[in-house]
Amino acid sequence: MQKEPITSLGLEKIKKELEELKNIKRPKIVKAIAEARGHGDLKENAEYHAAKEEQSKNEGRIVEINNLIATANVIDVTKFDKNDKVIFGSTVSLIDLENSKKKTYKIVGQDEADVQKNYIYFRSPIGKALIGKNKEDLITVITPSGEKKFQIKEVKYI
Repeated sequence: MQKEPITSLGLEKIKKELEELKNIKRPKIVKAIAEARGHGDLKENAEYHAAKEEQSKNEGRIVEINNLIATANVIDVTKFDKNDKVIFGSTVSLIDLENSKKKTYKIVGQDEADVQKNYIYFRSPIGKALIGKNKEDLITVITPSGEKKFQIKEVKYI
């Protein structure tokens, strides 16, 4: 299996999710299934079928997280030399050359990506355009809304 990069914070986050799924959600689902079984005929028991579906989703996510942890390549950017090069885990400040607005992104793995927090997947169009570039470089990103041009103003390893 191919190693998937993840930040140390991202690994802690998915480990917490795994613990919650195993120790809190799983027992609740088992209890719901047992309760629904007590209502009789399982063929037309909507509560039972909903609980079984929820159990399937929960167990699938547990397997997914276990696989992610097994193939994780934890990258701690705070231990890298500060050389203004954009790498996985770095935080990058950009200037949009079209409207001069400043944007800041942290480049992360797939399970960590969150648009609201400005955490972008390293394989996304902007992530791909940034990786390997240096402070002051100009980049062009092809987005669904068209071509965007940015200048890298700052690279942090936090």
